[in-house]
Amino acid sequence: MKRITTLLLIFVTSITALTVYAKEPTFKKIVLSDQFYAEGSHYGDFNKDGKIDVVAGPYWYESPEFTRKHEIYPVESFKPENYSDNFTIFGTDLNGDTWDDVFVCPHPGKQGYWFENPQGKNEHWKKHLGPKEVGNESQLWTDVVKDSGKSLIYNTNGNLGFSTYEIKNGQPEWTFHAVSPKDKRFQRYTQGLGCGDINHDGRIDLIEKTGWWEQPEDIKSQWKFHPYKFADEAAHILVYDVNGDGLNDVVTVWHCHLYGLVWHKQLKKKDDEKDAEITWERNEIIPIKPDFNSDALRITQMHALAAADFNGDGLLDFVTGKRFWAHGPKGDKEADAPAVLYWFELKRENNNAKFIPHKIDDNSGVGTQVTTVDLNNDKTPDIIVSNKKGTFIFLSE
Repeated sequence: MKRITTLLLIFVTSITALTVYAKEPTFKKIVLSDQFYAEGSHYGDFNKDGKIDVVAGPYWYESPEFTRKHEIYPVESFKPENYSDNFTIFGTDLNGDTWDDVFVCPHPGKQGYWFENPQGKNEHWKKHLGPKEVGNESQLWTDVVKDSGKSLIYNTNGNLGFSTYEIKNGQPEWTFHAVSPKDKRFQRYTQGLGCGDINHDGRIDLIEKTGWWEQPEDIKSQWKFHPYKFADEAAHILVYDVNGDGLNDVVTVWHCHLYGLVWHKQLKKKDDEKDAEITWERNEIIPIKPDFNSDALRITQMHALAAADFNGDGLLDFVTGKRFWAHGPKGDKEADAPAVLYWFELKRENNNAKFIPHKIDDNSGVGTQVTTVDLNNDKTPDIIVSNKKGTFIFLSE
């Protein structure tokens, strides 16, 4: 999508510092809605005024005040005990008319669809069908294959893979590329998905909780699977050189309905092991098995994860939080605990790393998606979330 190149949604392999001096940010909370419309939110320039707007569920919110909202489709709110029909959402131009449209991943396993921007007209947006059976609860919209544009990464009909599209007659035509053979673990409610260049060959690999899939030179060739347990039930899986040793590591939630935030350190190979399998070392940021008698930080239901350099020190930090009532009021551990939102500051020390948690809020949390982007053009990243508590912006100051 044009103009928005500073931050990525899900994975990063490199970053340029956004500000000159590192400084802990404060956040201004803006409540866009207190209704449960969706568990995903994103952005785009929907009125072509050069400013970044926010989209969540049936509304897009006009920048820079975000007080004026516009209906995309007929409004329906959902009971927090249940689920919405909008798990993840992405703003992008899908038909080549230079106006940002909106793509929706509905309840997992259903057909995706997109809404065509009416180019400033005050009317509901025309709905078009997209890829069938969009499974997984952490779909991604990002570059997979060089020079091919953005792809939707998900699993469908037992296969992990991604869909690319070509615009023909003003409409996107979708093609699914299977990365894995059919496997029963890739079902509609599969948890966890990520992508990034694991082995530094310049190609984007796909990552799921049981291992990573190496992209071949020709995407039509077989992708090689490298088994490793990155998580029990992951959320988004991020790829970044955490400790600064030149090797890309992996950050994810250990169990998105229980506990644990972890990073997996990629271990260096010896000179005579260049063709050996990549090995990993698991490190806990938040314990997988918390001590309930301790006042140490624990967060349950961390169902979304994103990256951004929040303090301008040139290192990626991470944001996550509690997905309130992910399975209703009694479906998960500590379901009624405060819906917290935290950013985790990365500090490097002698080729190792530590993370310092900073609480942003305790009455919002995340949904199945959390988005970072510079909304107000102040060169610091902001946060957008939509969930069973409502829809919120956290402007970094």
